[in-house]
Amino acid sequence: MDLDEVADRLYGLSPPEFTAARTAEARAARDAGDAGLAREIAKLRKPTVSAAAVNRAARAHPGEVAELLEVGERLRAAWQEQDPGALAELTRRRGEVTGRLGRLVRQEGELSAAATAEVEQTLDAAVVDAGAAEQVRRGRLARPLAYSGFAPAPTPRERPARKTRPEPERGERAGGKRKPAAGPGARAGGKRKPAPENEAAAARAREEEEAAAARAREEEEAARKARERAEAQAAHREWQEALEIAQRDFDERAAKVERLERKLAKARRRLDDSGNRLEVARREERQARRRLDQ
Repeated sequence: MDLDEVADRLYGLSPPEFTAARTAEARAARDAGDAGLAREIAKLRKPTVSAAAVNRAARAHPGEVAELLEVGERLRAAWQEQDPGALAELTRRRGEVTGRLGRLVRQEGELSAAATAEVEQTLDAAVVDAGAAEQVRRGRLARPLAYSGFAPAPTPRERPARKTRPEPERGERAGGKRKPAAGPGARAGGKRKPAPENEAAAARAREEEEAAAARAREEEEAARKARERAEAQAAHREWQEALEIAQRDFDERAAKVERLERKLAKARRRLDDSGNRLEVARREERQARRRLDQ
């Protein structure tokens, strides 16, 4: 028995089966004299519903999972090579394979909307990150995966027109000051407009980008807090189950000890009775021997 074999067995189970099976595996390792392995087994974390669903998919549908991870590998290479054609084709395939695999996962068991979203998030992480892909392939997830900071295909963005200093106009005064320009670009009295249209559009674009970045930061922070809360809740549930199992084990052993103590007390009473009879027999035997000698 080694940790890999035990982990493969445990993470192929559903979450309700996991804790009892982990306790049995740890006990078996301890009974076999491998206390270190027993401790390592006890450290294995119970999978969430979404992580268990992905683990089952890795075992039940290895072909679809391998196809998705192969698309992810090629997609990452296309991002590195800046290949727009390959990016478009692989992005389309990614959507098809992810959708098909997601349907297969949902068919394996009922999932809540939150668990379904975590499954999709895990599959997306496996596409864009090689480490996440390897975790999904092994099928030993305890928690859903997420990947942040990823920028998809590099799309050329239009930059705001650079401001250029206007050429000196004719008719400038000797001190280098330019006369107010007349015409459609000036108001009555020679005053210029506050800002050209392209500058106003650029300012609006910057404001929209800043607002979008702020929303993204807020969403990322909310998602992080939600993940932390979900992990804390899962850990609490896991330890609650471990507590219930430990309490049942303690109660069973305490009851057994109590039964044994009652048997021991009864045996001690019988022993005392036997001792009394032995003492009487010895005394009577000595008296009978004296009478015989006389």
